[in-house]
Amino acid sequence: MGKKIKGFFQSETFFRYRHNIPAMVGTLFIVIAVFVALFGRQLLAVQNPYDLTQLDLANAYLPPMWMEGGSPQFPLGTDNQGRDIFSAIIYGSVSSLTIGICGMTCACLIGTTLGLISGYFGGVIDAVIMRIADIQLSFPSMFIALFILSVVGQGIDKLLIALVCVGWVTYARTVRGATLSVKKMEYIEASKTMGLPNFLIIVRHVMPNVVSSVIVLATIQMGDFILTEAALSFLGVGVPVTEPSLGLLVKSGFDVLFSGMWWTSVFPGLYIMLLVFGINLVGDFLRDELNPKLK
Repeated sequence: MGKKIKGFFQSETFFRYRHNIPAMVGTLFIVIAVFVALFGRQLLAVQNPYDLTQLDLANAYLPPMWMEGGSPQFPLGTDNQGRDIFSAIIYGSVSSLTIGICGMTCACLIGTTLGLISGYFGGVIDAVIMRIADIQLSFPSMFIALFILSVVGQGIDKLLIALVCVGWVTYARTVRGATLSVKKMEYIEASKTMGLPNFLIIVRHVMPNVVSSVIVLATIQMGDFILTEAALSFLGVGVPVTEPSLGLLVKSGFDVLFSGMWWTSVFPGLYIMLLVFGINLVGDFLRDELNPKLK
């Protein structure tokens, strides 16, 4: 393991990464977001903004500390309940990253598996999976997510179900196309002739040829899921108001955005933007790095 890690740091990929400023900036944004999500509650949060006993309405709509009337206790100001915006962003980032990572992982596993099965075996299995995918793609993703949430209700677990149901299709279609190309190779035919089980052929010979496309899709989709969660929560159908969410923070400040209390909505929105921007920067680097046509 130590040799592999050392070899990676000496590889051309790491050299190009170190000289790719956008990828480095994106990584910095992601590292900061992960640190905030993991340790922010213990090290940075001023209060638990979702514990009503810690809120004081007398502190409602305090501006950021550098503005007149601001308080160093609340560096980014407060909302209509006296909730510290900085602490609320920290708590909301946990939900956003959890939904983004877990949703992307589940959608990736399901979509990749179905794509491999569809492309490798073909026939009726391929037709059924692809027709389901075609039907789903004929509807906007947000519409499908809204429909599912209207049926199963609100909650992080329900939101994950909706996102996975929306997100698996992209993986399935991409992996199927790559699998159709790979299974025509001579070494695949040779493996079949030797009597190697289909499962081993898929795992040993097909998956390594599609994993690069899956990694790029997964990176991009993680940012999409974070934005979708924020949008659904903003619309009031995602995360309940009793749970932390960056989308809900933007929603709570939207009504007073043009009344002078801009910080209640701008700072959570800015955090979402920077997080997704960082993920997309890293995704762009991986797309270029894993594309053999650009070598």
